[in-house]
Parts: sequence; structure tokens; C-alpha cells
Amino acid sequence: MANFTISPGVTTNEIDNTFLLGQPVQAGAAIIGPTVKGPVNEPTLVTSYSDFTNKFGDTLLSGSQNVSFLTSISAYSYFNYGGESLLVTRVASGSYTAATSSFINTSSLDLASGSFYSASSAATANPLSNPFILETLAKGRVMDNSATGSTYYTNGLLLSGSKDNLRFEIRNVSTSSGLFNVLIRQGNDLQNKKIVLETWKNVNLDPESNRFISKVIGDQTITYDSTNEQNVTTGDYPNNSRYVRVKQVNQLMPNYLDAAGNANLLYTGSMPIAGNGTFGSSTGQTKENAQFYDNISNTDTQGLVADNYDTAIALMKNKDAYRYNVLFTPGLMNSLASHTGKISTIITNTISRGDALYVPDMTEYEGTLNEVITQATSRDTSYAATYWPWVKMIDPGTGKMVWIPASTVVPGVYAYNDKVAAPWFAPAGINRGGLNTVQYAKYKLTQANKDDLYEANINPLATISGEGVVVFGQKTLQKEASALDRVNVRRLVIELKQYIGQLADQIVFEQNTATTRKNFIARVTPYLEAIQQKQGLYAFKVLMDESNNGPAVIDRNQLVGEIFIQPTRTAEFISIDFILMPTGAEFPS
Repeated sequence: MANFTISPGVTTNEIDNTFLLGQPVQAGAAIIGPTVKGPVNEPTLVTSYSDFTNKFGDTLLSGSQNVSFLTSISAYSYFNYGGESLLVTRVASGSYTAATSSFINTSSLDLASGSFYSASSAATANPLSNPFILETLAKGRVMDNSATGSTYYTNGLLLSGSKDNLRFEIRNVSTSSGLFNVLIRQGNDLQNKKIVLETWKNVNLDPESNRFISKVIGDQTITYDSTNEQNVTTGDYPNNSRYVRVKQVNQLMPNYLDAAGNANLLYTGSMPIAGNGTFGSSTGQTKENAQFYDNISNTDTQGLVADNYDTAIALMKNKDAYRYNVLFTPGLMNSLASHTGKISTIITNTISRGDALYVPDMTEYEGTLNEVITQATSRDTSYAATYWPWVKMIDPGTGKMVWIPASTVVPGVYAYNDKVAAPWFAPAGINRGGLNTVQYAKYKLTQANKDDLYEANINPLATISGEGVVVFGQKTLQKEASALDRVNVRRLVIELKQYIGQLADQIVFEQNTATTRKNFIARVTPYLEAIQQKQGLYAFKVLMDESNNGPAVIDRNQLVGEIFIQPTRTAEFISIDFILMPTGAEFPS
């Protein structure tokens, strides 16, 4: 608006519109469940399926059968349909620890102690304390490669090596500079055909140096604080490696080089010697003969019990620490007695967060239509949505056809919907709800079946001729009829709350004046206009002025804003009449 002076003259006005270009922060989806390997109860961001398998693995051997966890299949579905980021929280049974480094060399040294050797101790074949110890970020017996001098096959293939194991190599050790290289290798490689995953060049044991091994590779570890229900990070340096951390440095070499650049003779004999080794002494493993896929039961869900999910559930309720907009827990079933309370807690947490939608499964494989309706009737919230029945697809890890619950493939539908449209579009129908990786559904639903399911707020996975299995519903579990009984509206409101909430964070402790209020409106309005242009809103109004911020409100140090929205509705029930007209009759205009 122009501002004029009393006397004639020219005024210049500055209007800053550069802040209008900001876009919402996309939090992506989240999955809680068991995986082959990886950090336990540490929500970890992955950005592709290959990234997921590198960090969490894909298949494992259980009861002589090669199987996949539902978490892996769910991650595959999400990324296969265009998902960009996924927050994975691995759950595990019992106590899991990381594997620590064990040194192996082809020399005649006694290597059974599993220690690094320094140059001085090698002369007497008497191991000094390890100059440094590496530890895997992944936990569990899948990483166990306990090393002795006899663990090699021909060409250096490890006896117990697998693609999920790791091994390391020390190279280019220089006593004149104090530097050496650390290579992280895949556990099933050969000495003459190495698969190098990471290379850390020119590291040292000098804490005063920028190439100090802990600083370069990282030394942080995460432990769960059950009292405050949060993870606590210890260590001085962020983990730059995707596979290992420096557990401890036993032989510090401060100021290895003197002012003239000469090596300190006190340290030269304690440098690590070149060689390679593995990681052993980890604990924790998948239960023998665990129940997978359609055999999941009340007491065994992929080798776990429901209580194994408690820590992950508690962690994921903290929206300040972990951001996502839809959550999946494939493997938990509302109909199983030990799972019901866990799903209740997740729903309560999701409602408390107010920024995500939860997709639970209602019944195990044997569940019937009447049973799934009964289970869904016990839930009433717009922050959750459920789908049925189970479907059969090819396990991407094993290549075998397996039965999986709906929540395992639905992440792909949400990912594709958000990729080609927006969260406020319905993740359903032929255009955005197709499941082309699914072979067939357990039940080929009739129209009457679909009607019964939809009336109970269950979204059918319908089999449509020529299209295959398609998500054909988008109801939330809210029983009362309102705009929020639809997934697209609930996700629209979540999207608005996330972005506008971030804008509101920026004005906390600012002066409660008309200028502050106008600046807030100036930022919110263009965003809502953009949503309206993208078919998310019919209309909106932002109110934040003296009408709702009177003296009494201001004196309480409060700032009140009201945003009125009319969300767009989806066309779910379409009627097309074919009207036969007599010859010569005029058509309606």
C-alpha cells in the first residue's frame, strides 16, 4: 500500500515478497518393524530401496527357508512406486549388540586373541592393547564373523562371510607421517576380488589432528533413555561412515610430528600393522523357525513378540525429533490380543502428534470379512485408515510368491499418489490406487462385500477386470460423517498444519503488533492460494487481526489466528443416466 507524506514529495516503499517461495517440508513415510540387520530402535532415514538394503538388508535364512521381513517388502513397495524418503525403525527381540573389530593377517602371528597388532608387539607376537577398535553400526548375529587364523577359504573368502557381514583392511601404514588408510569391505568378497564399500584415507591416532580417526570416521553411539522415552547420543564426533564407528582409541599419539616434521619415536612402534580383519562378538539373532507372512500369530510375528515394539513406538511419538506424514507397522494385527494394545498406543500417539496418518491392519491372514468389520468397529479416529484383504505378490528378495497384509503394499499407493498428484488427492482408484506388483487378492470382493467394508470404514482392495487389484476406498476410521472421514481431507489438514505451524514457530516471541500479524497473513495466504490452484481447497480465509486479538488476548501474551478452509471433496459415487429419447425430440440445453 502506498504511503503519502503531508507535503508534496516522493516516498519509496519496500515490499519483500522473497519469503513467499518457501515450500512445505516433506517428511515422507515411516515404517516400524524387524529387519535383517541395522541399528536397533534408531529411526534411520533411507532414500532408496538400495539404500534400505545396504543399511537394513533384504533376506535371511530361517528354518532352512530364505525369507524376507514385511518391513523389507513394504520399503520395496514404497520406493517402487516413487517414494522419496522413508524413516525406518528396526525392532528386535532381546539384547542386540554391535560387532567389534578382530584383526587377521596372513603372517604367522597368533591371531586367536582378536586384537589389532602394533608394530612393536608384532616383533614378539605378543598383542598390545588394540591401537583402536572399530564397531559396526549394525547389530545382531548377522554381523558375527568371529575371526581366527583358520576362517579363510582359498583366495581369502571368509568361512562365515555373507553380503551382510563386513570386513576391514588397514593399508599404507606410514611411520614417518603417522598416517594409514582404513577400508570397509563387504563380508563375502575375496582377497583377490575385493568389494570396497568405503575408504578412509590418511587417518591417524593424533587427537590434535584433523585426520584423527574418530573425527574422520565418527565415534557416536545411541542408547535409549527409557525414563524420558528418547534416544541419547554419546561420543564426540558425528558418524560419517555408513557402516562402522570408532568404539575407542587405546593408543593416542598426540603431536605425532614435531615442529621439524619428524615422527615421535615414542609412537612409531605402536602404529597398527597392515592387514585385514572381520567383525565378531555381536549378539542377538532372529528366532529359529520364526513365523513369517501368512503364519504370523499372537505369540510370533516374524520372530518377535508385540512387546518388542514398545521402544520404537515410544520413540516415534516425538514429532520434534522425527518427522513423517504416514506410518506403517506391517506385522501388527488388531485382531491379535497381544497386538491390540500396541496399535491403540500408536493411534493415541498419532492423534497427539496431529501431523500423521497411521495405517494398521485389522486381521491376520485367516480373518474373514465379518471379523475385519468387527475389528474396524472398535476403532474410531480420523488419524487412522485401514485396508483389506491380504494380497499375494512376489517377494522381491526371494522371488517366491507370498501372502502379505494390505499395509505392506499400501505405502506404494501413498508414494505414487503424492508423486503424481498431492497428499490432498485420494490415494485410491484406477489412476492412483493401482497395485501392479500384486498378483491377486485373497478374496475377489463382490459389490456387496465392498459395500459392507466401506460402511465399516474399511478400504477395499478390489479386483477390477483389466486393471488387477486396486485400492477402492479412502475412508478414515472416523465413524461420524464429516469431511475428516476421508483420507484426502485428513492428509490435507495435516499438510496445512505442518507448514503453517512452521511459519507460526517463527513469530513466537515477536512483538504482538499489527505488523507481525500482517506479515504472518502475507506468508500464509500465497501458500493457501497455491493449494487452492492445485485443487486442494474450494475456498479459504485467514483471520488474524484486532477482531480476534483484542487487548485482553494481547495482555495474556497470546496471538490468535483462525484459518477457515473448505476442502475439496472427491467424486466417489457417480451416477450416469442413459435416457432414450423419441425421434424428433429436442435434447435439453
